[in-house]
Amino acid sequence: MPAAVALISEASLALNETFSVITSRAQQRFEDQDWRGQRADSLERLDLHTSAVRQAEQELRGLLAADVTNRDVWRSMKTEYAAAMDHERSKILSFTFFNSITRRVFDTSGIDPEIEFIAQRVVTGGSTTPVAHLHTYDEGNLADLIKTMLVDCEFAIGFRDVDGDVDRAVELIERRVSHEIRGIEMIRSVHFREQAAYRVGRLITGSESIPFVVALRNTPRDIMIDAVLIGESAVSILFSFTRSHFHIDHEAGYELVPFLQELMPRKRPSELFTALGYHKHGKTLLYREILDHLELTSHRFTTAPGTPGLVMLVFAMPDMDLVFKVLRDRFKPPKRTTRREVKATYELVFKHDRAGRLIDAQEFEHLQLFGRRFEPELLEELLAECGSTTSLDGDLVTLEHVYIERRVTPLNLVVHHPDAAYGPDVPAADRTAAVVDYGQAIRDMAVANVFPGDLLLKNFGLTRHGRVVFYDYDELVRVTECVFRSLPESPPGHEMDETPMWGVGPHDIFPEEFGSFLGLPPGLRDAFIEHHGDLLTQRWWRGIQKRIAEGELIEIPPYSDEFRVDR
Repeated sequence: MPAAVALISEASLALNETFSVITSRAQQRFEDQDWRGQRADSLERLDLHTSAVRQAEQELRGLLAADVTNRDVWRSMKTEYAAAMDHERSKILSFTFFNSITRRVFDTSGIDPEIEFIAQRVVTGGSTTPVAHLHTYDEGNLADLIKTMLVDCEFAIGFRDVDGDVDRAVELIERRVSHEIRGIEMIRSVHFREQAAYRVGRLITGSESIPFVVALRNTPRDIMIDAVLIGESAVSILFSFTRSHFHIDHEAGYELVPFLQELMPRKRPSELFTALGYHKHGKTLLYREILDHLELTSHRFTTAPGTPGLVMLVFAMPDMDLVFKVLRDRFKPPKRTTRREVKATYELVFKHDRAGRLIDAQEFEHLQLFGRRFEPELLEELLAECGSTTSLDGDLVTLEHVYIERRVTPLNLVVHHPDAAYGPDVPAADRTAAVVDYGQAIRDMAVANVFPGDLLLKNFGLTRHGRVVFYDYDELVRVTECVFRSLPESPPGHEMDETPMWGVGPHDIFPEEFGSFLGLPPGLRDAFIEHHGDLLTQRWWRGIQKRIAEGELIEIPPYSDEFRVDR
């Protein structure tokens, strides 16, 4: 047994070390403008936990033999492991690693507290971020503070125009902050993601602290400030669940979560862990958060608002900002996809550049919830429509496979039934903005080599920040796999035929048809055409395909132009 505990301990520590090694390459990637290398590192890091758990499980089976499924053995191992890891800085991650192995060995449903560590409500063992991780700049005027903060990045290459950049940043800050700024408090470690680097912290005034991020770009002419994000909303979008994970060259990046939650109090700790790359621990905490919520409310799960899907049955709880998505046993026409293909698209989204437009989904197996927490009609539908993966034993509902996502307001409700949407009614002006951003979402996904497949409004949603995102992945494909065509003219006398006179391949797409089936009211349709009329042409789509085929990396910044410095 001590050998088994040592095996798991060493595997967990090796995993954390490998994670740190990969993450530490981010600054060099940024300085070298090695964006493909950065992307490769991101993909490698995503698979680390699963690979390490699989390897450790195989070795344990060889070491423990028949005792590998002996619960008494695992109870003792849990106690010894807790003692062995107690002095380790990364023990919360190590506990998640231990749980992952036990769940594979025992194929656990729900949670098994006898052989699993239960995630704590206090996520880091303390309520504050260690002071050593933060640096306060409070000597000099605002320009001095920002310049010193930039110099402290210690990049191997210089800034293009550091004084000019500082002046432009100060001008932008002073336009948005009316109070005198007495200092700035920043996380020491630089956050890297895709083609940008970020200094994350807050502005300190006499009466408040304001979330604050400086976005840096490395251009062919050296580093420059690209944007200054001010306020909770702007910083929250940067850490969005629709974005890839950050790389922070920090021995224990998860220790930054309490500080980040002070900047973004509406974000779940699980989301912040995931944003920093600790997605497996984020998943563990998400389950803890769900259990905590169920203890605090008497509400029941009910069918989620919006048009029922042909592939997924989706349910939610009115006061919980999550939705639960379960695959139906049979997909009704016109859906022709399979369960395996749907799961593959979710895996693609998990590993793909989500471009700020694709919701990250946490995949759970053997999730257990109490039947009394479901509306009877929903539970009946789950058992009837998803019976192959849903079971009821007494009052215990087991979902063998379910995706959990952040809840957003379905865009068709915003456009057609604003009174039915969650939260306040959506004014007409905001509906127009939502439709315009819907077109921008299609563009952003396209340049990230993603075609939604089904562009209907019901498959898109509006976040609390007013951003349109996509969440229905069952027909999602890569843009490079599509064949975009113009509609040929029908031969004379056949204009009204229901069946076209020309051949249509399985990957053929006719952008000219988009406008006719989007279902937008006349005024909103006009707004869409005004801003995004080129999306209805095969020329635009073929142009994007050409740019992707030529290897162009087209990044979508996680902030709007209003935060970019004036040049």
